[in-house]
Amino acid sequence: MSAIRELKDRMTGIQSTMKITKAMYMISSTKMNKAKQNLANTEPYFHSLQKVILTILRSLPENFHHPYLDEREYIDQDNQRRAILCVTGDKGLAGAYNHNVLKMTEQMLKGFKSYKLYMVGEVGRQYFIRRHIPIEESFLYTAQNPTLPTARSIASKMLELFENQKIDELYIVYTRMENATQFVPDIDQLLPLYRLNRDVEVGGDTTMHYQLEPNPKVVLNTVIPDYLAGYIYSCLVESYAAEHFARMQAMDSANKNGEDLLAQLSLQYNRQRQAQITQEITEVAAGAKARKQQLEKKRRRATCK
Repeated sequence: MSAIRELKDRMTGIQSTMKITKAMYMISSTKMNKAKQNLANTEPYFHSLQKVILTILRSLPENFHHPYLDEREYIDQDNQRRAILCVTGDKGLAGAYNHNVLKMTEQMLKGFKSYKLYMVGEVGRQYFIRRHIPIEESFLYTAQNPTLPTARSIASKMLELFENQKIDELYIVYTRMENATQFVPDIDQLLPLYRLNRDVEVGGDTTMHYQLEPNPKVVLNTVIPDYLAGYIYSCLVESYAAEHFARMQAMDSANKNGEDLLAQLSLQYNRQRQAQITQEITEVAAGAKARKQQLEKKRRRATCK
């Protein structure tokens, strides 16, 4: 009897858990669709701005120098100060989403002698704190609410550090949506800007040259902060969409595993219950037979008397 009660309690617990996982699946589905829509709404602006940046860079006069374009070749590679912006989620239960980004970031840090780590996401912050890896700054409440003003604030801070030569390179580690059903962790170098745009391909005619007015420096001071903010924003939104897609997959897998486990437990429960009923029937039949034999003996004794 105790085994049957234990199986029933386990089945009830699994059913309660599945209600939560199904609700989380629906919530993540809604948030992922919203994030994808936000990304689709901003992509035309971002790609147009990217095309303009490429054309501006090709229109710059020779030997032109600007702080955002400084490749710091005069600094030895081993002594260059790198800044890494790592984007994770604020919550777990998203499969390998956080793990992949964190491992990629950790592996990257091992190759740098001097670095500054900036975190987006509570999961990543707690991860590096537990491993005693210093974090320069954490941008709280950004992972679950990626907005363009937040991206502008991050970009402004990174540009200021680069301009003041407190960092020599800037990288962002995030999760990119490879397609509608796959996401992959990725690393992009954001600064210096020449390296960022060296292998970028965009549609349209990028062979034309602009005459930059009032002068190239003013143009770059205006365009580059918007470009970097747009790039960071797209990374945040892609990571946000990938997180909820990963959570959808994790919850869907949990639901399927729960259904399989329920089927197994139901089979065990039915077998146990059937065995119990068979045992009860057997006991009743044996008791009836024993009672019948007892009554038969009493009848014979009465007859003999």
